[in-house]
Amino acid sequence: MAARRATAPGYEKGISEGTVMDESQLRNVWRNRQRPNRIAPLSQPLDHLVKHQLARRVRQVGQLSAVWDECIPDSVREHTALLSFRLGTLTVAVDSAAHRYQLQTLLQSGLLDAIRERFAAGALNRVRLVPGQFDSIEMPDRRRSGCV
Repeated sequence: MAARRATAPGYEKGISEGTVMDESQLRNVWRNRQRPNRIAPLSQPLDHLVKHQLARRVRQVGQLSAVWDECIPDSVREHTALLSFRLGTLTVAVDSAAHRYQLQTLLQSGLLDAIRERFAAGALNRVRLVPGQFDSIEMPDRRRSGCV
């Protein structure tokens, strides 16, 4: 193999202009100067997200749902649906104002403390009751009326 002369200074530490290099040294210098491939497969972050974060939330909501079914009387539970559990706030859809008032009264009279005692998977700070019809697929709309 023919040796080549490095034409630009600073290819590698200690190599000055005019230094004679063979093909393997030039290949190594070229590889070292290439930008690293920063593209990671999409499966790695998604796998982490599903295994660690989503699985934990699914377990929490499942446990909370079981506690909800145990504590809430059947006459009221039939008119409620758990929407979300985020940052210690459980959001519950209630299909009528009368059932919402009844559930709010039950929660304030000590039912919330009983749910907190039985729910060991996380901190339940608050139960937020929102109007909604959960018999259909559509849940309460958060957009303001008149906005598109």
